[in-house]
Amino acid sequence: MSDRIVLATHNAHKVEEFHAIVATVRPDLEVVGYDGPEPIEDGITFRENALIKARAAAAHTGLPALADDSGICVDALGGAPGAFSAYWAGHRKDAAANTALLLDQLSDIADPRRTAQFVSVIALVDGDTEHVVEGVWPGRLATEAAGAGGFGYDPVFIPDEQPDPARTVAEFSAAEKNAASHRARAFAALTDLLRSL
Repeated sequence: MSDRIVLATHNAHKVEEFHAIVATVRPDLEVVGYDGPEPIEDGITFRENALIKARAAAAHTGLPALADDSGICVDALGGAPGAFSAYWAGHRKDAAANTALLLDQLSDIADPRRTAQFVSVIALVDGDTEHVVEGVWPGRLATEAAGAGGFGYDPVFIPDEQPDPARTVAEFSAAEKNAASHRARAFAALTDLLRSL
């Protein structure tokens, strides 16, 4: 049984988030960040990019590898930014610019039509075995950013099914987010697989 798994990301926020989620299933399983070369994410879907990253991390480290490809899918934009969420405002991963552009694109869209979903696709690669699962967190977009927590589009995403209908994910505690997020929902499907690693 493996005691380490590599998360195919250089994003320290994601490593922390995944570590907290994994600990609920396998507290003995250490989640480590990926220090290898960044693979070219040339897929056009979350699934393709998650597999590209997980395969690269597994090959580089020899460890079982998890990779998440996630983003926000806005109904009024036909599901965009989708797999291009991290680069929505250009080639650099600039969360503030991405969020500002998205809000600008929706500036004339009234609240009832600002529906969106956070989507997470997680790939697990362990040797020749590959598994892919998906989690969806429905909600809508705020008209302006609020909250200091989280990262990415968290300050403008208001999830459904919460007591305060105006609270963004950036206003959630880390524990609240980890329990309800798109990653947590995807992760639920990996529970048995993680226990068997």
